Amino acid sequence: MSTSPLETRAVRAVRSAAPTTVIALGVFAAVRGGGVLVLGLGSWWAGRDPLKVLGRSWDSDWYLRIAVHGYGRTLMWPEVATGTGPVQSDYAFFPLYPTLIRLVSAILPGGTIPAALLVAWVSAAVAALGIYRVGERVIGPRAGLLLVGLWAAQPHAVVLTLAYTEALLAAFAAWALYALLRGRWLWAAGLAVLAGLTRPTGLAVAAAVSVVALHAVVVRRSRAPEVWLAGLVAPAGWTAYVLAVGVKVGDPFGGYFAVQRGWGSRFDFGVGALRSVERVLTGGHVPLATTVTVVLLAMAGLSAIPLLLDRTPLPLLVYTAILLVIGFGGAGFFESKPRFLLPAFPLLLPMAAVVARARPRTAVMVTAVVAGLGYGYGLYLLLIARVPL
Repeated sequence: MSTSPLETRAVRAVRSAAPTTVIALGVFAAVRGGGVLVLGLGSWWAGRDPLKVLGRSWDSDWYLRIAVHGYGRTLMWPEVATGTGPVQSDYAFFPLYPTLIRLVSAILPGGTIPAALLVAWVSAAVAALGIYRVGERVIGPRAGLLLVGLWAAQPHAVVLTLAYTEALLAAFAAWALYALLRGRWLWAAGLAVLAGLTRPTGLAVAAAVSVVALHAVVVRRSRAPEVWLAGLVAPAGWTAYVLAVGVKVGDPFGGYFAVQRGWGSRFDFGVGALRSVERVLTGGHVPLATTVTVVLLAMAGLSAIPLLLDRTPLPLLVYTAILLVIGFGGAGFFESKPRFLLPAFPLLLPMAAVVARARPRTAVMVTAVVAGLGYGYGLYLLLIARVPL
């Protein structure tokens, strides 16, 4: 579909008036700002405090408590029949985000909720810039802008404006991948260490750095010391926290995974996920969030196929593959799986590349439609659904 001369002149005028990074940030702010406005109005209409909806939903409360009181909180959920139940420990939550909340709240007034939201929102903006840089390098500047818009408009993108860690992880991941694409090994390794202190899935960033370093050494015969150092250092953040929790609970190598099992989280090679899919496909009584999760996981799996066929750079493939393996193969809160895949922005590269070839107004319309659906689903998840986000 051809672009009209008027549309071409309008695009050129915008690009000449502002750097593309500023435009990318504007795209992200417009999409997610609309989401915050819709969520705020919806919360007010439902009689809920918008600040608490944004800052104290589900896992957010755990992060805030760690920021104020440190680690050591445990919840036991007794079962009616047996009198026993799962034991949930806050050691399951990685330390960097609550540490940043504590630091920001000590500097700025307002308490921990505004501090937590500030950290998350700044992280999301930094992530958007990093995602644009990756997209610009891989599929071009116009498609890079669309990549940012589509990432901000996803059904679970509401999490980027909550007191959650996905935005922080996406920021470290995007810039680490960009550093790898440019051969900045030590920058990539340092960001991978920080990602490994942010979330369990930060392991995917470390894996990308280490695998690409190994490829450089074995295939390209690189002898550069920074390549070796990056490959060895990248997993240090994730490994350090896992071992520290293990030592704390008396089992250095298995303690952290025992803590995760208390939350129902373990790697079962997708058995639990397949059971949820079966319930949806056989017409069982399941929440709307479960059905949507099945659809989103299917879309994620299908999106990985063109990503592989398009000869995507190795760092993006490794990073995305690890996130998909963790997302599909992990047991636990099934409806949270799309949130876990939110930092897997490379899955949107093929779609962004296709939409970028359409007229600008068509690209805007596609992004707006996806964003509108995401706004509605975000309201449902936070104000109606009773499943953990």
